Amino acid sequence: MALATRTDRRPSMTRTLWDSSLGKKTVMAVSGLIMLLYLVVHMIGNLKIFFGSGEFNHYAHWLRTMGEPFLHYEWALWIVRVVLVAAVVLHAVSAYQLSRRDIRARPAKYVHKKPRASYATRTMRWGGIILALFIVWHILDLTTGTVHSGGFQSGHPYQNVIDTFSSWYGNTIYIVAMLALGLHVQHGFWSAAQTLGAGKATRDRVLKTIANALAVVLTLGFISVPVAVMTGVVS
Repeated sequence: MALATRTDRRPSMTRTLWDSSLGKKTVMAVSGLIMLLYLVVHMIGNLKIFFGSGEFNHYAHWLRTMGEPFLHYEWALWIVRVVLVAAVVLHAVSAYQLSRRDIRARPAKYVHKKPRASYATRTMRWGGIILALFIVWHILDLTTGTVHSGGFQSGHPYQNVIDTFSSWYGNTIYIVAMLALGLHVQHGFWSAAQTLGAGKATRDRVLKTIANALAVVLTLGFISVPVAVMTGVVS
């Protein structure tokens, strides 16, 4: 007599967590914080452009040599890139699936909009799409040089940045994306804190202040570079 095969295998804990709304929100929160940390570091690095081409180009070169001699040339940079790509993909997939789940649960649109929903909350979805498109353009512009204006020069990031922000469309794309980023960070940091259990009545004011401060500092920090190029402060 043949033995019966078991077909009722329980899904793994990882799969169970991923399938739950709480699990997806947790993935969104953690991946969002990883990207936020990168943005803070990236903004600080960008501001080195105000110290001249030598300082900025040296910083760009250091990014490729950090970790040496333990790591080979660009290994650390590629590790950062892989982590960031994973964070972006997980964040986007989680957001999309949660959005579809929310639509299925509430197929009829609300008769009245939530009166307390902030502008950042209402535009999170479109902000995410804008940022996703910007990431693609930004990589093609200043990493691969595929859509770069003025002739991409490998190993000369200072001049490449000047070229990008010497065109009206380069400035427009970048500034619009950074404004969307500010709104995304403002609401995203708050949501991540709530999801990870950091949000409590006694901490609400502090968390909101941190979220607003991060949004303002990141937006102004990133936008200061194209503005500096446009006004001739950096040339």
